[in-house]
Amino acid sequence: MSEDEFRAALSRLTAGVVLVTAHDPEEGPRGEDVGMTATAFMSVSLDPPLVMVSVRNGSRMDELLERQPHWAVSVLSEGQRHIAGRFAMKGRISDRLLFEDMPVARGEHTDAPLAVGALATLECRTEQRVTAGDHTLVVARVLDAATPAAEGGPLTYFRGRYRRLG
Repeated sequence: MSEDEFRAALSRLTAGVVLVTAHDPEEGPRGEDVGMTATAFMSVSLDPPLVMVSVRNGSRMDELLERQPHWAVSVLSEGQRHIAGRFAMKGRISDRLLFEDMPVARGEHTDAPLAVGALATLECRTEQRVTAGDHTLVVARVLDAATPAAEGGPLTYFRGRYRRLG
C-alpha cells in the first residue's frame, strides 16, 4: 500500500472540523495565541469527560501543548470555512496575524481564544500524551463545554475539501 492509497481511502471518512487554540504566555511581552485546524478530534469518555486531538510531531501546536496543559477547541460551523482554511495553511504567516481580525472570546479556564460563532466550545487540560507515528495523541479532560451557536450545521471535511452537511 502506498501513502497515496492510504490517504485516498481515509479521505472517504467524513470528519468534523475544529479549531484548536492555546495561549502561549512565554511568547512576547503579553504572550501569543496559537491555533490549528484539526479533523482528528474526538470524544473519548463521558466519565470523566475526556477528548483527544492528534497533532503533528514537531509542529508549533505540538511543542506548545507539551509545556502548556490548557487549551481549547471551537467546533466550527458551516459558515466558518474561512477560519478552517486560515489555520490549515502550510507555510502560513504568524499566528498573531491570523487572529488579528478574528472575533474571539477568552476561555475562563484556559485563557485560550474561542471562535465567536462556533457551534460548541470546549476548554481542556491535558491528561496524557501518546506518540503515534508522526503524530502525538493529546488526551485532555474537558473543564468546560458550551454551545453558544444554535443555528447552522457543522463544517465537515470529505475527499480533501471542506463541505456542508446535508
